[in-house]
Amino acid sequence: MPEFHFVKSSYSNTAGECIEVALNVSESVAVRDSKTPDGPVLRLTPTTWTKFAATLR
Repeated sequence: MPEFHFVKSSYSNTAGECIEVALNVSESVAVRDSKTPDGPVLRLTPTTWTKFAATLR
């Protein structure tokens, strides 16, 4: 598994609802819950991530 370099999403808030996103691996966008960094990682294609992020706006 590639090493992801996660950063906290700009959409995260101070109420603890935080996600982290890694964009450093080509062909993949990784997402995880910042409260459980050793937990599961959701891997998406860049196209899927773009569509998902667009629905949040």
